[in-house]
Amino acid sequence: MDIVIATAILATFFLLIGLGEPLASRLRLPFNVILAALGVLAGLGATFFLNTELTDALNPVAEAILNLPIRSNVFLYVFLPTLLFQVTLGMNLRRMLDDWVPILTLAVVAVVVATLSVGYALYFTGALPLMACLLIGSIVSTTDPSAVVSIFRNLAAPRRLSRIIEGESLLNDAAAIALFGLFMGFVMRGVPNPEMGPALARFPILLGGGALTGWIVAQLAVRVMSGLARFPLAQVTVSVALPYLAYILAERVVGASGVIAVVGAGLTLNLAAPGRLSPLAWTNLKEVWDLLAHWAGAFIFLLAALLIPRLLDGARPFDFALVAVVTLAAFAARGAILWGLLPILARLRLSPPVERSYRVAILWGGLRGAITLALALAVTESLRVPEEVRRLTGILATGFALFTLIVQGATLRPLIKGLGLEKLGPIDAALARQVVAVALQTVREEVAETTESYRLTRETVRSEAKGFAERLDEAVAAAEENDSIQDRDRITLGLIALAGAERDHVLELFRERAISARLAERALGEADRLIETTRTGGRTGYRRAARESLGQGGPTRLAAFLHNRLSISGPLSRLTADRFEMLLMQRLVLRDLDDFIDARIRRIHGRRVAELLHELLERRAEQVEQALDGLRLQYPGYAEELERRFIRRTALRFEEREYAALREDGLIGPELHATLVAELEARRAEAEARPKLDLAVQKAVLVQQFPLFADLDEGVRRRLAKALATRFVAAGEVLQRRDAPARSVSFIASGAVELETAGQTLRLGRGEMFGQLAVLSPRRRRAEVRALSHGVLLELDEVRFRRLLRRSKALREAVRDSAVKRGIDPERLAALGVAEAVG
Repeated sequence: MDIVIATAILATFFLLIGLGEPLASRLRLPFNVILAALGVLAGLGATFFLNTELTDALNPVAEAILNLPIRSNVFLYVFLPTLLFQVTLGMNLRRMLDDWVPILTLAVVAVVVATLSVGYALYFTGALPLMACLLIGSIVSTTDPSAVVSIFRNLAAPRRLSRIIEGESLLNDAAAIALFGLFMGFVMRGVPNPEMGPALARFPILLGGGALTGWIVAQLAVRVMSGLARFPLAQVTVSVALPYLAYILAERVVGASGVIAVVGAGLTLNLAAPGRLSPLAWTNLKEVWDLLAHWAGAFIFLLAALLIPRLLDGARPFDFALVAVVTLAAFAARGAILWGLLPILARLRLSPPVERSYRVAILWGGLRGAITLALALAVTESLRVPEEVRRLTGILATGFALFTLIVQGATLRPLIKGLGLEKLGPIDAALARQVVAVALQTVREEVAETTESYRLTRETVRSEAKGFAERLDEAVAAAEENDSIQDRDRITLGLIALAGAERDHVLELFRERAISARLAERALGEADRLIETTRTGGRTGYRRAARESLGQGGPTRLAAFLHNRLSISGPLSRLTADRFEMLLMQRLVLRDLDDFIDARIRRIHGRRVAELLHELLERRAEQVEQALDGLRLQYPGYAEELERRFIRRTALRFEEREYAALREDGLIGPELHATLVAELEARRAEAEARPKLDLAVQKAVLVQQFPLFADLDEGVRRRLAKALATRFVAAGEVLQRRDAPARSVSFIASGAVELETAGQTLRLGRGEMFGQLAVLSPRRRRAEVRALSHGVLLELDEVRFRRLLRRSKALREAVRDSAVKRGIDPERLAALGVAEAVG
């Protein structure tokens, strides 16, 4: 091919990509549908000019277009990794984990069901052998991420619906391509009835091996990129190499799924890189990948569309009946998952429910495109596949892909609108009115200041202010309407606005480099969760999300188990340090939200709502402070180290700002400025290093602070501190079960527990104990104790406890008081066999 013609074709393709997006916007059609149409027209036009006798001038161009080196490997090894990798960088993985069950069900189970449904439906027509039919089923069962993700991101669809669609389209490629490789091998070897069990047993290995490969390669890439802090272009270049290396290593070396390797690498970089790269470097990297993915997605559709006339060559009328069979079977399989399996999982509480309107959109949003055509092309390229199988595979895959792109793609936007998913709900509509009213009030104040500073003509200002005041009055009146929004919803709106302000404050701290990128990423995820749960659960959802943000969930329980039982302290140390830093940042952010309530929310929702929000905020601040107090008690010097680190980072930020101002004023030149900034960055690297947390609890200090041990002499307290065993607990952990043998007594150094016995529920906090009556009684435990929060217990065995009881009058009185709280008459303590111990 002539280099000039090739360059002209490439430039034309870029021109079509550039003009396709505004054309799609004007026609209100998905961008990828427009690209597919342009590609088909280009292919048909090239065929026409090559075969027509009207002119031969365009024959070289037509031949060049039709002879472009479009192979299946170009799609799978060049374009697909780019698309998948960019999508993973833009995902909010923490929010997507909330819907991991429906996502995996659609991405894996639905792919298998669709493959079998389409395969057996074709087999019953007698058109092809079973293995060839299953091969076609695997080809048409995958939704195309380049077709799906861009469409749903451009639609005004609910966030949750977009997350489910994006997650499915990301992961189902791996499942479909793995099944494709399995059936392709059987067809090429001519095996009519193979044993499926051993082959399907490799399926988890393909997925797990790919995920592990992607994680390892991404971790190495992050280490290399973090060492190139002074070379931002080099960092971006390393990231460009990452998905391709992961794909090739997984496919060619490990023998696993390259698609899953790319997804695993992207997700790993998404989670790890923000904490290792500078904010500017991470932003630049994502912008570069946005551009690369835009080009790759456009080219993959243009080039794949060029193949459509070639793949449909030789189609017969009966073939289109088979296309209808494939279409109906694919829709039936997808519908069975959406209306059969997902509701069952929701009833069993294994999955959050998926609304009916969402399921309709997911059913119609399962578009096929370039990946389906690429897999079909791989079959037509193989000479080891029978000719009839190659012909029908190309026709059926192309026909089905065209149906989804033209019919589904063109009608997806009207469907979303018809389902009411594009409309704002009552709360969102009220929130929009609130935003407009608050924004206009702020604009009025700023315009007044600006006009005064510029000394504009009073008549002009007065006439413009009159029109603006009318618009402002209308906006405030709309926001204050009581007919369309109840007080409960007003509280929800206020909480959403409060959570949004919290998110903005975190972003401001991050931009000013007052907090690390890693901490900011986690805090933004918590703020997003706060907003989402408040939208769905109102005040209750806000409280629940606020409690979860204290960092007392499942990972902490697992880390505490590893530390207590297996002496593996690393995970608990990291999680505790993260929690310490997160709580300090939350305290900093929450202090500034009271002003936001008074300045913004009170003007729209009134005094009553504002006071309620102040109360909720105050309660949340108390919970944060209590959690911090517990951590300070365990690690008294660590909070001070973190606060010193914050002060050092703040000072460096001010210093950097001062150097920039001096350069702008011309007082220092660029060379001196670069030198000063380089020295500052070296100091910043030292200041940003988080101090290491030592999990060793200072038991002697804790014993000194226990009122129960106040009457013990110093020597006894020192021996007691050595005898006490430390136990870390997490919220929700069962600390003591009913009917279990009593072997020790627990003293609460920090945190709180709940004790249930004989229909009673007691809450115990710092400085109290439990298990003492069970130890002193010959009977088994009657109470069950559960941790209400993260904390530390100091445990003493039965023998040492009895010995201590005889020494401490305060401890004996505490035992008597606990018996009274439990409804046990002190006179009956002798009947429990504890009279001698406490008397």
